[in-house]
Formats: sequence, structure tokens, C-alpha cells
Amino acid sequence: MALERLLVFQHLDVEHPGLFREFFADDGIRWDAVELDEGEPIPDLDAYDALWAMGGPMDVWEEDAYPWLVEEKAAIRYAVVEKGMPFVGICLGHQLLAAALGGHVGPNESPEVGVMDICLTAPGMASGFFSGFPETLPCLQWHSSAVKTIPPELEVLASSELCAVQAMSMGNHAITAQFHIEITAETIAEWDAVPAYHEALIETLGENAMQDFERAVTERLDVFRGYARAFYENWKAMAFESDR
Repeated sequence: MALERLLVFQHLDVEHPGLFREFFADDGIRWDAVELDEGEPIPDLDAYDALWAMGGPMDVWEEDAYPWLVEEKAAIRYAVVEKGMPFVGICLGHQLLAAALGGHVGPNESPEVGVMDICLTAPGMASGFFSGFPETLPCLQWHSSAVKTIPPELEVLASSELCAVQAMSMGNHAITAQFHIEITAETIAEWDAVPAYHEALIETLGENAMQDFERAVTERLDVFRGYARAFYENWKAMAFESDR
């Protein structure tokens, strides 16, 4: 199975695949973004080789305010469970997979915003999805909701002090991350311009925290880039090269 066409579910124009866009271009992968928050319809999944679901300011349970979440969760379930389609979910996309399969997502006890450590679980250390990763690694966090219970089809690969489910997998084809691994040098400024994200930043880190936050991210951009490349290559190897 080859990776030639990829579909991305987006929920905000600045919540895109970020650094991975460069990797897609390097591999000659054609990718289409569906801006669900702008009412764009979900195309035929059979026309694509893989599906990614990105972050967003809404929560998975806000179906009255965002009715398209119902169709999105159904599409994710169809893709991952029925088709066995290679899948990556980041932040909201991570939570959407859990919700689509019957897990519970709710408000986190306290928001996670900033550069914070996650730890791989024993299954995570053994998983090909995190091959070559250290047991503990710094990541960019920016969320106030979390997966509380996971469906039996999924396995927890990473956790943090404030969030027990930081990464999940299903078989060799699906991997999700609560943390942001797609970031670029522009990410923090772009997201800080989103009112909901700015409020979470101020609530968690304080009124004058932006400069320190940007510095912490900038100092680690090369490290984050290495993790993103490894994550991407591992996913391709697992989903498209392994014996599924």
C-alpha cells in the first residue's frame, strides 16, 4: 500500500499539519484539507490513502454548537475501524478518535499549556510508533480537555503528570497525540491570536507569560523537529510498510 493522497480534517485555519506539510512535499504526497468549521463537506474517504485530524478550539461533546462533529466522528470511526485506514490525530483529533470509538472525553483537572514533559508507557516504549524516542521528552501542550476513559480497541502509549492519556494507538495504522508535534516557528504567535487559546494561555501561565512561552518553544525547535520527523517516519513504516 502506497501513501499518495492524504485527507486532513481541520477545525481552524491555523490548526493545520504545520511542519508535516514540508514532509508531505518531500515525499510527493498530495493532501487536501477539509475546513469543517467553515462547513466544507467530507469527501469520499475511499479516494484517500490516509486520514489526519488536527486540533481546534471546540470540544468533542459540543455537537449542538458544532453539528458537523457528529459526521466527523462517524467518518473517523468508519475510516479507522471499518476501513483500517492509516490515521493520525493531534490534540482535538486525538480526542475525537477516543470519542468516536465510545471513550469518554471531558475537561482536564487543570489545563496543560506550555512546554511540558510526557513519559512513554511500557507499551509506548515497545511500540514502533515511538521507535527511537526517549522515555521522557518535552512537548508543546495547549489543551484544557482530555481523554478520560479509552475504548478497548485503543492502547495508551504516553502520559503526563496532568493528563493520563497523551498518546494512543490502534493496531499498526492509527496513532494519536494529545500534545502538539507539528509546530513551526510561527505556531505560537498564530495560536495566541485565537481568543480561546489566548484565554487558556493567560489562565494557565499568567498575563505576561507569552514571551517566556515563545522563548521556551524557540529554544527547542530543532528538538521538536527531530521528534516530528521520527513520528512521521515511524507512522509511515507502521501503517504502510509493516505486515498489517
